[in-house]
Amino acid sequence: MESEAIAQMRQEKYNATVHGLNKVHSDLMMIRIRPDKPIIPHKAGQYTLLGLGNWEPRLPETMEEVLPDTDRSKLVRRSYSISAAILEESGALGNNLETPYLEFYIVLVRETSSGKAPALTPRLFMLREGDRLFCGEKITGAYNLDLVKPTDTVLLLGTGTGEAPHNFMLQQLLRNGHQGPIVNACCVRLKKDLGYLPTHEKVMARYPNYNYIPLATREPENAGKKVYIQDVIRSGDLEKRIGRELDPASTHVFLCGNPAMIGVPEKNRETGEYSYPKTEGVIEVLEKRGFRADRGHHDRGNIHFEEYWS
Repeated sequence: MESEAIAQMRQEKYNATVHGLNKVHSDLMMIRIRPDKPIIPHKAGQYTLLGLGNWEPRLPETMEEVLPDTDRSKLVRRSYSISAAILEESGALGNNLETPYLEFYIVLVRETSSGKAPALTPRLFMLREGDRLFCGEKITGAYNLDLVKPTDTVLLLGTGTGEAPHNFMLQQLLRNGHQGPIVNACCVRLKKDLGYLPTHEKVMARYPNYNYIPLATREPENAGKKVYIQDVIRSGDLEKRIGRELDPASTHVFLCGNPAMIGVPEKNRETGEYSYPKTEGVIEVLEKRGFRADRGHHDRGNIHFEEYWS
């Protein structure tokens, strides 16, 4: 496409600027986006859209994309949960509800098994500070802290970048003076994928009711003894961390990331009964102990979940 046409489309379709970038490594980044308009009121745990035009360059060494000419001028958009740095650079507890930017935690998808090239992340990873892009003006989602009481135990359980909304939730819980235990567990393949680990260690040192459990399943020292979030619950290690048994009456569980970790039961349309996936997920582990997962926005339990997978 001609450079003049590209410049015109950027002007017409983009409404936000890259405010800051932190590359954890080549395939993982935190990115701060500053919309042109004031950010609407929103809640920790919610999400919005990010987008770039198909005319933008793609990162080298990613799956080759074949686009018809008719799609070159289209905008590709995807939903991303809003994250949070938790702490400011000074070390003080931040407040993302008052910043002029939104933070996102994004992993690069280099290729897919479907045969269709990933459209957005190879373009997002070409961005630099000051570049323009699309950011949704609407921020939405029922995955939030509305039902949590100040003395409740809160479990934030995620995989990979599914940690993003939990970081925002953690920040707001601490800002609101949450009194109950807070446990944040994140399961990744390699330690280098724990992008917020240094921050969580600082938060743990400052807040005695907070515990962060990092799990890296593919590190050499874990060969033959992989530990997943389900295992941490089954073994009782999670309860040891918080110093009390899990009580469904005073505990809220938040699950975000790999559907296999979450294990959402499927409803039989004829019988109305629910059946669990073959691989036992956290929902099944906890429902055996008296917990109950949400069954829609109007039938809330004490297990809340947000499924997404690259």
